[in-house]
Amino acid sequence: MLRIVFTPEDLGRTRLCVGSQPMWETVLSLYRLRRRDGGVFFESWWRSAATGVPDDTRLLTDLVPPRGYYADFLTPPGSSLAEGVDTLMSTSTPRLRTDLATLAAERSLPAWTRRLADGRTDELRRLGAAVDRYFAACVAPSWSTVCLAVDRERARQTELLATRGVVPLLRELHPSARWEYPVLELDYSVDRELRLDGRGLLLVPSFFCWDTPTTFRDDTLEPTLVYPIRHDVRRQVPGASDRPLSALVGPTRTRMLEAIRESPCSTKDLATRTGVTPPTASRQTSVLRSAGLVTSRRTGQSVLHSLTPQGLALLT
Repeated sequence: MLRIVFTPEDLGRTRLCVGSQPMWETVLSLYRLRRRDGGVFFESWWRSAATGVPDDTRLLTDLVPPRGYYADFLTPPGSSLAEGVDTLMSTSTPRLRTDLATLAAERSLPAWTRRLADGRTDELRRLGAAVDRYFAACVAPSWSTVCLAVDRERARQTELLATRGVVPLLRELHPSARWEYPVLELDYSVDRELRLDGRGLLLVPSFFCWDTPTTFRDDTLEPTLVYPIRHDVRRQVPGASDRPLSALVGPTRTRMLEAIRESPCSTKDLATRTGVTPPTASRQTSVLRSAGLVTSRRTGQSVLHSLTPQGLALLT
C-alpha cells in the first residue's frame, strides 16, 4: 500500500505532467517486455519488440529487474529522449552510489555497475547508448501510439481537474485509489508512505505502466506518481475496431464482462448470471483480471468482481 500524505498547499501544487515521458516509458516497457502482463493491450507490441532487442539492453536489465526496485536515476525528467539521456549521463556520483547501493541490497549486481557507481564517464556513455538503441528498436516504432494514448488520458484528466477539482482527480486516478484527507492510498508492491510536505505532486500518466502506480524510492526527489492510462483496445490493437468484442476476448468472457457491468458480483453470482460453473467463472475472471479488464477484492467470504475503466471502455 502506498500512502501519499498531502498538506493544503500540496493540493494546490498537484499538477499533470506535460507530454509523454520517454525515459519513464522506456524503463516501464522493460517490465512489460519480460513479464508479459497486460494481455491484449501489449500483444502486438510484444511480437514486434521481442524480435529486435539490442544486445546491450542487458545493461538496462541489470538495473531494471523483472520485479521490484530499479535505479531512480534511470528516469530523469525530459520531454525528449535526447534530453533524458543527456541528464542520465550527467548523473552525479553520489546519486549513482546511493541508487546502486539500494539496488545491490536487493539483488546481485555485475562488476560493471561498480565502475558506474564510481562515476566512470565511459560506463555512463555506454548506458546512455544502450538506452538510445533500446528505445530506437523497441519503443520508437510505437511512439506515436504511446503519445496519442497518453494525450487522450491527459485531456480527460485536465478536463476533470478544471471542472471538478483536484480531489475528484485523485480519486479517479486508479481503480485502487482511496482518498480521505489528507491521505491518498493506492495499491503498491510494498507498504510505503510518501509525505509531500508542501512540494506538491507531479502526476505522470504512462502507457507502459501496468496494474499498480509507481514512484521514486528516494523521498528527496521531486514527488512523482506514475500511473497506468486507461487503455483502449479498439484503438491500440490492429483491426480490433472492426471485430466484434466476442472475437477479441471470446464469447464466455464477453458475457462475463456484460454481467459485471450490470453490477459488481461474486464468483458464484457471476457463474449463475452467465450459465457456467463456479470453477469456470473463477478461471475466466482470473484471465480478465490479468488483462486489466476486471478488478477483484475480497469482502467477507466472497470475492467481488468489478470492471476496470479499461473493461468498461471495451464494452462501450
